[in-house]
Amino acid sequence: MLDTLDAAAVRRWCASGLAALKRHQGEIDQLNVYPVPDGDTGTNLVLTLTSAQQALAMDLDTLPDSGPTAHGHALRLMAQGALLGARGNSGVILSQILRGFADQVAGVPAVRGRELAAALRSGTTAAYTAVSRPVEGTLLTVVAAAAAAAEGTDSDDLPAVASAAARAAAEALARTPEQLPALARAGVVDAGGRGLCVLLDALVEVLTGERTARPAPAPRSARPAATVARETGSDEYAYEVQFLLDARAEAVTGLRRALDALGDSLVVVGDGREPEGTWNVHVHVNDVGAAVEAGVAAGRPYRISVTRFADQSESPSGPVVAGRAAVVVATGGGIADLFAAEGATVVPGNPSTGELLDAVRSTGAARVVVLPNDANTEAVASAAAREAHRYGIKVSVVPTRSPVQALAALAVRDGDRRFEDDVIAMAEAAGACRYAEVCHASREALTVAGPCRPGDVLALVEGEVHLIGTDLTDTCAAVVDRMLGGGGEMVTLLAGVDAPAGLTDAVRAHVARRWPFVEVHAYPGGQPFYPLLVGIE
Repeated sequence: MLDTLDAAAVRRWCASGLAALKRHQGEIDQLNVYPVPDGDTGTNLVLTLTSAQQALAMDLDTLPDSGPTAHGHALRLMAQGALLGARGNSGVILSQILRGFADQVAGVPAVRGRELAAALRSGTTAAYTAVSRPVEGTLLTVVAAAAAAAEGTDSDDLPAVASAAARAAAEALARTPEQLPALARAGVVDAGGRGLCVLLDALVEVLTGERTARPAPAPRSARPAATVARETGSDEYAYEVQFLLDARAEAVTGLRRALDALGDSLVVVGDGREPEGTWNVHVHVNDVGAAVEAGVAAGRPYRISVTRFADQSESPSGPVVAGRAAVVVATGGGIADLFAAEGATVVPGNPSTGELLDAVRSTGAARVVVLPNDANTEAVASAAAREAHRYGIKVSVVPTRSPVQALAALAVRDGDRRFEDDVIAMAEAAGACRYAEVCHASREALTVAGPCRPGDVLALVEGEVHLIGTDLTDTCAAVVDRMLGGGGEMVTLLAGVDAPAGLTDAVRAHVARRWPFVEVHAYPGGQPFYPLLVGIE
């Protein structure tokens, strides 16, 4: 039970929230009716929070010399990442909730119950300010209810305030069909609001250590949400336009007026930097060119994306999936975070065929690559791939045997290539990454490197024992030397959950002395049994 929200808890909240959104991604997509029935709110929220997670992962425990507290710095990284990666209406609004949250508590010494209530109120204000025409019965209503309940608790008990906010959000979500006729006709609750409830439940789980089983309110109709007509006011606009914009605040004021005259569902949000900041712009229009030209007039638009709603709707016969995704099997919290930061769906180690199949289907993609990271899991992955074809999903299994190979494979993904060519490139990258595992012997055995006794340090290169030692650090350095003797430009080190402090620093320093032109990347992997995993590329 935590009584304050520190930087470590912020990081766990982001990781836990992302994992929870991925579990509920398909469900939230199916709820999607408002503002348009495009079936992608769950996907957009996952992509938005993935960007937030990436921002945190790229800045491990660093803190500016002056400025916010450690928790404030982490929250601002999370909010900035969400802003830059925000997708869709709900993703943009969520980024502003996080920004308001961060701005409120960045300078306070400790975040307890009353500070959390103030942060939720600040996030609510930022969200409403960002939307040109706020509509009740949406994500805005849900966050406002959470803030009001947190304030009403009037307590410094952080878990109690967070729990009250999560309960109130769920209750407000259940009432959203009473506020939006489109939701009532479809028999569903608001998709963006459901996503926020998932994130608040994840916060409660981080603070209390207990997961809240709070399913979405049951729909009153089995009719697929995406077959319902759009709500009044949006069906006349055929395109969603979204882009990032570097511009001054005064120029953005004119941009809001121009886009408001062109369409609806307008959200323009910034990162708060002066005099020129980065803005995320989202609008529904018919004239795409005019919307982009308005951005050019205001500043420098980039990452421009255009979606034609007619191409996004589902048919009555069932969901139509599109795009690509990656599913990765991971053992260890740090390793899972690395894969999530690469945009992959992460499945815990030793999964069943059904669990892998569920993960593949939850991506909502038509083409999926699976990285099993273990010889035993490879057979399970192949079985899941065969089953996925029944659902119209093409799955290719890249036979990775170690997480370091999967990281190498994910690094070369290119969505502009044919899927088959991309799979080949990933397989080649994985195959070119040699891997090693360092562990302690649990019993006497005769290995190819000689006999070992319990407690000896074993270094296995691609599954075979190559070295037997007595000192962990020396053996780790020796196996890296042996592997680099065969060539290599980059070393990846993943520290296990039982790795002694300073292990990766010592190996990094050794490589710097012996191999000065080799690049080294070290991460906390959190894997059991193996204090160190090594990859050589």
